[in-house]
Amino acid sequence: MEDMLDRPDQPAILVVDDTPENLELMSELLLLDDYRVKVASSGTSALRIALEIPQPDLILLDIMMPGMDGYEVCRMLKGNPLTTAIPVIFLTAKSAMEDEQLGLDVGAVDYIAKPISPPVVLARVKSHLQLKATADFLRDKSEYLELEVKRRTQEIQRLHDATIEAMAALVDMRDSPGGRRLLRIERYVCLLAEALIRRDGFVGELGLEDIEVLGKSALLHDIGKVILPDRVLLNPGALDAEDLAILHRHPLAGRDALLMAERRFGGSADFLHYAKEITYGHHEHWDGSGFPQGLRGEAIPLSARIVTLAYHYDRLTSRHPYHSPLAPEEAALQIEAGSGSLFDPQLVEVFAEVTEQFAVIARHLADTDRSLNNGLQRIEQSLAETIELEPPPPSAEA
Repeated sequence: MEDMLDRPDQPAILVVDDTPENLELMSELLLLDDYRVKVASSGTSALRIALEIPQPDLILLDIMMPGMDGYEVCRMLKGNPLTTAIPVIFLTAKSAMEDEQLGLDVGAVDYIAKPISPPVVLARVKSHLQLKATADFLRDKSEYLELEVKRRTQEIQRLHDATIEAMAALVDMRDSPGGRRLLRIERYVCLLAEALIRRDGFVGELGLEDIEVLGKSALLHDIGKVILPDRVLLNPGALDAEDLAILHRHPLAGRDALLMAERRFGGSADFLHYAKEITYGHHEHWDGSGFPQGLRGEAIPLSARIVTLAYHYDRLTSRHPYHSPLAPEEAALQIEAGSGSLFDPQLVEVFAEVTEQFAVIARHLADTDRSLNNGLQRIEQSLAETIELEPPPPSAEA
């Protein structure tokens, strides 16, 4: 017998038999062919050795053994994810057809009846080791490709996120310079959406897997504000008819900008799909009194209805040049008062369940003088990340 650590480049074979003479015979035969060999005299020890590192590349297994027979050993090997890939060849005196069929049924790759023919045993061992080597190569390659796809997908997602954050922050600089408004709205939207989706009886187009995309898409809710002149955007008083018409056009401008980006992208994308719904619909009201289309009730996309509530809560609780923030408790009362008029009543019910979490977000991410002063730095960082993640343009020679 030779230790598994010898001949490290050669395949390792575990021989399992309760008869010492059979173990010695098979060990000598395999060692002559330069295989590494380990032996086990019982099913229990075979299962233990099969888990040791380095694991055997193939197992030659007797059937008739005291205690646990070979069939049961094979079943347990195939039932364990750590040993299921190790091929098993039965090497046994049981030569009836039904015995062979049972051996193959429990997971063996081959069945050799005793007395053995050494050339036949060595040929079949070699064949099954080659098959295992091929299977291992394909499995390793598949795992590598899966990891590579995951890495590239994460890289693309980082590019999406950095681009969205940079675009949204640039727009927000005009309305809420340097504040944490976008971060708060993203948190509110994710919190509200998750609470809604986890509700008993909820039936809708959103799933838990959509929450992160929905939160990032919400950052673009006011991208259309780039068309608004300062006299409209920063006017603390009532707007005249002309300026009101300009204001009502910004959701359409935002949606059209995203449609153009989608066409350049070459097709639809989840984050653009939700962003379009939100940009065009978050100024709609449940009772139909909103703009730009005057949609009513469930005609308003669910993503937009969620952002509408989050947007209004943030407007009520955050600092702004022309109004003072309300305490979270007062803001919650106003949200509840808007149920059925401004807001989806079901969402208001869900909001009531997570009001305390909203208040925590409002307090934790409240705008301060320091956060306002750091706003431009965050935008510059987002822009830098976007530029860094963008692939280089093709060369003229290409």
